Amino acid sequence: MNHNIYDTEKIEYFGTVLSFRSVLSLPENILLPLFSVSNSSTIERAVEILTEASKTADGRSDLASKNILPIVLQLCQNLSDPSASHLLLLSLKLLRNLCAGEVANQNLFIEQNGVGIVLAALNPLSLASDSDYGIIRMGLQILANVSLAGEKHQRAIWHQFFPCKFVEIASVRRKETCDPLCMIIYTCCDGSHGLFAELCGDQGLPIMADIVRTASAVGFGEDWLKLLLSKICLEENLLPQLFSKLWPAGASENTEDIKFRDGVFVSEQAFLLNILSGILNERIEDISISNDFALYILGILKQAVGVVDFVSRGKSGLPTGSVSIDVLGYSLTILRDICASDGVGGFTEDSVDVVDSLVSSGFLELLLCLLRELEPPTIIRKAMKQDENQEGTTSYSPKLCPYKGFRRDIVAVIGNCAYRRKHIQDEIRQKNEILLLLQQCVIDEDNPFLREWGIWSVRNLLEGNAENQRVVAELELQGSVDVPEIAGLGLRVEFDQRTRRAKLVNAL
Repeated sequence: MNHNIYDTEKIEYFGTVLSFRSVLSLPENILLPLFSVSNSSTIERAVEILTEASKTADGRSDLASKNILPIVLQLCQNLSDPSASHLLLLSLKLLRNLCAGEVANQNLFIEQNGVGIVLAALNPLSLASDSDYGIIRMGLQILANVSLAGEKHQRAIWHQFFPCKFVEIASVRRKETCDPLCMIIYTCCDGSHGLFAELCGDQGLPIMADIVRTASAVGFGEDWLKLLLSKICLEENLLPQLFSKLWPAGASENTEDIKFRDGVFVSEQAFLLNILSGILNERIEDISISNDFALYILGILKQAVGVVDFVSRGKSGLPTGSVSIDVLGYSLTILRDICASDGVGGFTEDSVDVVDSLVSSGFLELLLCLLRELEPPTIIRKAMKQDENQEGTTSYSPKLCPYKGFRRDIVAVIGNCAYRRKHIQDEIRQKNEILLLLQQCVIDEDNPFLREWGIWSVRNLLEGNAENQRVVAELELQGSVDVPEIAGLGLRVEFDQRTRRAKLVNAL
């Protein structure tokens, strides 16, 4: 019965078939089924009708029962001429819809060499006429849909696209192609140790570096890039290798040495650190950081400190537009969150070791030195200026905050380091820097939330540490510091008649 209906429609559309064969050289075994199923008389209209029908699960299932996907694949194969690029784009869009969650179509796509057909559609001749990159985008979206079907489908895609075609597509500076490319790569590698090992190898990391360059230039709209970078840089600790790949061709790629090109960073490296900082901040409870990762970030921070001149006060927060300053700021915020991981997720042996490794590598000394050399907070600076005007003294030239929030970030890291770590609390006291931290408990227009972070840091310095509490109490009584926020911590100063010394006691 169906065969007879098909024959009737075949006769009805025969004239149309002849006309399209002369223009596009499309065989009848492609055109007739499309006309029949769509009930239309032009190829473009047929594809549009089927695309609309395939937007729903029921529509895709119905078209799968009519075995339409192999016909569409054949159609794509016959549209290699640049003059047919518009119809090719429409056909790829139909393929994308057909493969969206419909297992029968996803399986047919692999069986009918759909990966190879899409690969051929992305040839340089087709792409030359693809001014808006629609063909690349649609081809990638097809593969992204198919990759969700399982390991067999993922490997079929990977083996035909890795590494060469991925390299070619990664260099396309378009957000619309970057997002689906990241989805394909992540889906293929997630759960497959073999494919992920290839991505992290000599052929794979250059692809990731080019993806980072693209995202840095045009942005990204979905989380696939963040998932990839989290897996590569945080879970597998391959940040040094990827960081070095971001240097322009010919630059040093020595992954053991932070001092690339005399300490001059590139914008893509600042972008990468920004992404990693955001990932850590969002997933602080469930990411475990290795010593090697933390120490590498510390090395970047030290190098950035040596590059930034600290002679101009920053007029904005991160990003500032200055690569070195952004690298400085993002490395600092990454370390802030690393040092905070204990307080959120509870104490673990590994996380304590990370903070101790940082401190033993000069991290705390570096932070205290930076804070000590910075100009005072705004409110203190204004008071000092008044005193200088009255006394006629000459002001000195301290370092300036290179971005809004730099002082706050330093104080935050110190506070996180001191949280329930008595040996770090003691070290700060032994360096005579408690007063320095007390002076950060003020409002500062150049450092939003400085007061809050200052109070947090002082609280962590004093918690469970009688010696630090005694030092603060004596400073209060001597008038060396006036910090009403101490009362906000539930403490007050008393004079101990027995010891003849000041001490902090609970105010409640």
